[in-house]
Amino acid sequence: MIPAVRALARAAMAARPVPLADVQARAALPARFDRRYLVPVEVFAAVAAELTDHRRPGGPFAALCINGRRWFQHRSVHYDTPDLRSFHDHRQGLPVRYTIRERRYEDTGVRQLEIKLRGRRGETVKHRRPLLADAPALGAAPRGFLTAVLDRAYGLPAPTDLGGALETDYTRTTLVADGQRITCDAALRCRDLASGRTVRADGGLVLVETRTTGRPTEADRLLGGHGIPAAAFTRYCGGLSALRPDLAAEHWRRAVRTAFPAAA
Repeated sequence: MIPAVRALARAAMAARPVPLADVQARAALPARFDRRYLVPVEVFAAVAAELTDHRRPGGPFAALCINGRRWFQHRSVHYDTPDLRSFHDHRQGLPVRYTIRERRYEDTGVRQLEIKLRGRRGETVKHRRPLLADAPALGAAPRGFLTAVLDRAYGLPAPTDLGGALETDYTRTTLVADGQRITCDAALRCRDLASGRTVRADGGLVLVETRTTGRPTEADRLLGGHGIPAAAFTRYCGGLSALRPDLAAEHWRRAVRTAFPAAA
């Protein structure tokens, strides 16, 4: 087993299981501030042990559990224009930017179209729409949803020439406490849908993302105490930069090299 996947499994099994309804009630966070970290497995194990310790003030973090499972396979297709408008908007740090993706939860077969926007305070705002099992992700109804979201949020028309740019898959476990959610990803694989090339993340790293409505969380403080800084990294921009080095922006080049050492 990949070391990072083993670390996820151990952390999830050490935590009290909670169903999806409880996660949504305690930390739905459709609008939140995200901080991402590339964490060596030894540090991840230490931080997860502190968060899930039953002696933690306020109670331990619990692990999302669905049908007896506490870690899950996710697959996403990120959509962009032929000139990669969404990618370059993120690369330039534009205040008005968005990400469009189809996410498939492999263990349950659930599919969703997700649109992630940047809010006025710099927060991430996510909109999602369920997709039928065999329906195209960008069919008439999903495109209508996309059009409505972008018009309401930014007054922008939806791109008409969207196509699949990058496919990602990974293993995830989710830890949750009141008002806080931490997603922990391992075994990230990215495939360039234009060329078919693939790249895999370092198997000794866990991609940790903390999500909250405001100030840094306990997990942020613990990771900082271990000398792990927040990383300028997303799966879409990081994966595409690793596969197409000419696209890499200087401010996230170090994080991409850390996550994908084989590509570097």
